[in-house]
Amino acid sequence: MKKPDAPLDTPALALIDTCTRASLALLESNLTPHGILAASRTEAAVARRYTRIFGRDAAICVMAMCGSGVPALERGAVASLDALAAQQAANGQIPKYVDPEGQDADFWYLGCIDATLWWLIAVDHVRRHGKVGATHWQDKAELAIQWLLAQEHQHFRLLQQNEASDWADIMPRSGYVLYTNALWFDVKRRFAIAHAEETQHHFNHLFNPFQRDLPEYHRARLLRHYARRGRRDPGLYLSFVNLAVVGDEGDVFGNVLAIQGGLADPEMASRIVQTVNEARACDPYPVRVVLHPLSQQHPLWRAYMGRHQQNIVHQYHNGGIWPFVGGFWVMALARLGLHAQGWSELARLAQANALDDWRFTEWFHGRTLAPMGMAGQSWNAATFLLARRALEGGSAAW
Repeated sequence: MKKPDAPLDTPALALIDTCTRASLALLESNLTPHGILAASRTEAAVARRYTRIFGRDAAICVMAMCGSGVPALERGAVASLDALAAQQAANGQIPKYVDPEGQDADFWYLGCIDATLWWLIAVDHVRRHGKVGATHWQDKAELAIQWLLAQEHQHFRLLQQNEASDWADIMPRSGYVLYTNALWFDVKRRFAIAHAEETQHHFNHLFNPFQRDLPEYHRARLLRHYARRGRRDPGLYLSFVNLAVVGDEGDVFGNVLAIQGGLADPEMASRIVQTVNEARACDPYPVRVVLHPLSQQHPLWRAYMGRHQQNIVHQYHNGGIWPFVGGFWVMALARLGLHAQGWSELARLAQANALDDWRFTEWFHGRTLAPMGMAGQSWNAATFLLARRALEGGSAAW
């Protein structure tokens, strides 16, 4: 291990090493000949279809498996992308998930927009750091990009989507969504897609309407006015902007990806880190994914959020603690040169994964810290490994 910039005691360093070994082992155990499963095979996981190859989960795991040096994981990275590509829709969309045997492909209720984005990011990563040629997946990638371009606003150059159609699939974010467009800019940068500068420009004006700089486009000025009305600057990008409503609940994942993808300038990146720190969103484990959860009295509350009592306050996407997002938080800290905090957070991330005899819990209640969701979550292991790579300065971290 590269020596951390800030001193960690011997037990913390040992825990990070143990979590590294456990993460690699979990990925290997969750690997099938056709790709990586979202979670370990249990009765609950089978019932909830977590024993599928998910577009977003698998793509994130692919980036950790590629460059791991473990032959089975290196092969599994390519197999995962192949399995998703094999079930690509005729219009170019990558499925939300596919069955490992190729018998099932699901595209969610209102369409799953981010599976295609993550798949493209992982394709680029494997091409640069793996052993496949540049032409591998070329036709599939071009078709996927065309599908995304069909959903891009022709002036804002941002993707538009329905609500509940990205990773936070029972949250009411719709229109222009922060998380989705942070990924879109990253895809544009990786594949040299036109109008990337316009995407970055309007991203920073729509999702951060509190800056003094006024956008030239008149509809952008109007949306900025609607978004600011009656609100204080939250110190974060808004989670979404729509015609009449915006999200100011404090979307940590979307903001972290804005840093990771290079959308946030140094001043905005610093404000995001300060806001997350002041909210103690990483106490005791990184990281709570919403700083101000939506109550049932909030105007944005939807009845579907309460389905199975899943997305009530401090739970699931509505303020739960997600270790895999904690890995992206550490990567963002590394990108900003905040290595001392990054190593400290990585140790806490290892503690979260270690709970209940290395359960690699999907998420925890944001207040009670009760372990929730599936055990053996693959992307917990993946983002831990990516976070450590980033802190060690590895070129294959992202």
